[in-house]
Amino acid sequence: MKLKDLLRGIPVLSATADLETEIPGVSYDSRTTAPGELFVAMTGFAADGHAFIPKAMERGAAAVVCERPPEGAVPYVQVENSRRALAVLGANFFGHPAEKMTMIGVTGTNGKTTTTYLLKAILETVLGARVGLIGTNQNMIGREVLPTERTTPESFELQALFARMLRSGCTHVVMEVSSHALALDRVYGVPYAVGVFTKLTQDHLDFHGTMESYCDAKALLFRMCEKGAVNQDDPWTPRLTQAASCALYTYGEGDGADLRAEDIHLASDHIAFTAVTAEERVPIRVNIPGGFMVYNTLDALAAARLLGISLEQSAAVLSAVPPVKGRVEVVPTPGKDYTILIDYAHSPDGLENVLKSVKGFAKGRTVALFGCGGDRDRTKRPKMGKIAADIADFVVVTTDNPRTEKPGDIIADILPGLAGSKTPCVVVEDRVEAIHYCMDHARPGDVIVLCGKGHETYQEIDHVKHHMDEREIVADHLAAR
Repeated sequence: MKLKDLLRGIPVLSATADLETEIPGVSYDSRTTAPGELFVAMTGFAADGHAFIPKAMERGAAAVVCERPPEGAVPYVQVENSRRALAVLGANFFGHPAEKMTMIGVTGTNGKTTTTYLLKAILETVLGARVGLIGTNQNMIGREVLPTERTTPESFELQALFARMLRSGCTHVVMEVSSHALALDRVYGVPYAVGVFTKLTQDHLDFHGTMESYCDAKALLFRMCEKGAVNQDDPWTPRLTQAASCALYTYGEGDGADLRAEDIHLASDHIAFTAVTAEERVPIRVNIPGGFMVYNTLDALAAARLLGISLEQSAAVLSAVPPVKGRVEVVPTPGKDYTILIDYAHSPDGLENVLKSVKGFAKGRTVALFGCGGDRDRTKRPKMGKIAADIADFVVVTTDNPRTEKPGDIIADILPGLAGSKTPCVVVEDRVEAIHYCMDHARPGDVIVLCGKGHETYQEIDHVKHHMDEREIVADHLAAR
């Protein structure tokens, strides 16, 4: 594709590059730049891509897209915002695949993954659609599973994924849209038919700085979609929607919502409620426990309604949807009189939600095993410690993706939240040993909740991901005993 065609729709401030140059590919990482490619220099969270222009040229880049002219005789195209430029370059390079499918974006601190899986099931069953899914657990094209490194890919990879989905026959794409993706323009220009907001609680403040900034990043989605389904009960919704440019549809448990839940019933293996609108009253059952699942179900129902699917049609699908991996997932413990659950709870709200849900049905103790990730928001660590102490009957503090921090330092940040609590607590730094400890000291009827890893099958230490699947750890320890 010629450079001038790649640049279509991008405001160009100045250029020395030959716009008739044929460009075989686009790169934003100088380490992977191939001869003839266009290199995009982006200002990143940790580094400035302009510093790597010489390396990209050494590797054979034909030209660079940048925000300030480079030194030397480098063919360049200067733009105001290179991140947005990359997103438009990707759409142009792959033929604007998102415009040929129905795009649904889900944002919020918690609940995104479950919501996208529920929506995918509804669309596939009711409409017979082939659906692409993009999210934290994995990416999917129909039933084909693709690995993923982050919740929302960088914009060029995202457009490549859209193109692959379109080629495979997808008519709809349901995707998690992270606050990082919105703030860093990874989804810039994506034409969403429906945007969904789940809820906002403390997370990612290492990146956003304040809850207000975090909320404002999430709010960007509702300036990019035709219709929005938002949680009326969340205190951040008024701020999030104040600049929305789309029609809004509300859901919640309180009066006044366009879609609300009544007659809520919570059990150890499911939730049930009546979904109510001005026109319908439909019984809903989902075979995933937890009070938070009411909202995860309501937002999926709301999005489906905005896509023309009735509550009755969605209800028939939801009653048969299996649990989502890493979300209140039961780990087999044959012959044992205790239960082990795996959940992705890694934020204060997520931890509180899962422990309160378990507390509601556990016949014995609720045992919480958790840690906090390294190189992330430190202020949430003591808060999570206090939540665990306030709700659980026994707490095991351990390690969870320490990254470049020392595990002991992270644990030291957690422990003040447990100070003064009467809830028994032990520290077992090694996570495998911590799981063994919980199993070895389990009592009849206990529910042990392994919090934080969820779908993850690794422990990240000093930029290296070491294999660690908690399902395997449990199975191996049972076999050894």
